[in-house]
Amino acid sequence: MTGYTGILIIRHGQTDWNKLKRLQGHSDIPLNEDGRKQAETLASILKGEHLDAIYSSDLKRAYETALAIADVHGLPVTADRRFRERCYGACEGLRSDEIKAKFPEEYKAWVAAAPDLFFPDGKRKTESPRQFHYRARDAIAETAKAHLGQTIAIITHFGVLETAYREAKGIPLGVVNRMPVLNTSINRFRWYEDGRLELTAWQESEHLEEAKKPPVDYFKHF
Repeated sequence: MTGYTGILIIRHGQTDWNKLKRLQGHSDIPLNEDGRKQAETLASILKGEHLDAIYSSDLKRAYETALAIADVHGLPVTADRRFRERCYGACEGLRSDEIKAKFPEEYKAWVAAAPDLFFPDGKRKTESPRQFHYRARDAIAETAKAHLGQTIAIITHFGVLETAYREAKGIPLGVVNRMPVLNTSINRFRWYEDGRLELTAWQESEHLEEAKKPPVDYFKHF
């Protein structure tokens, strides 16, 4: 047994709200046609890789993507709500410009990466970046610990990937962290027994048309 767990952390396929740049959070939006094609292509890319287990957010866009991978590996998908995106309360379904107009002070804090920002509650109670970060960080660590010496895939959302990136790079909460995360891009990490998370490959996306475009449209939470 090796002293680390190999982890592929993968963002779900595209949804209609992704395409329209609407904040999704806990809103349960399914994959659109392009997203389903992305999931199928991703599954074919990963077909030759050894995986011991597949985990997913329980939201449709992630779970549907995970099922495509599971199908070619003959593995079950373990759905875990801890791998959900951050909950944005009343801002879910809105575009960035709409959030700025409706909640200007919260928008400023959001752009500045304020760690204790709470958007107004909507259908669901909102989470602060700090609450979300610890929730996602702990979920990754606990899942990795259960598979020490193995390789697992976690199909999830932008925010969980940002959390993993921050942990691996030592970027503290409150510091703006801008990086592109394309739908179904593959991101590779190692989780070590001492709790360290190491990034070994970021955004493998040769299978995506979007990878040929400027990344500006894929920043932040959309």
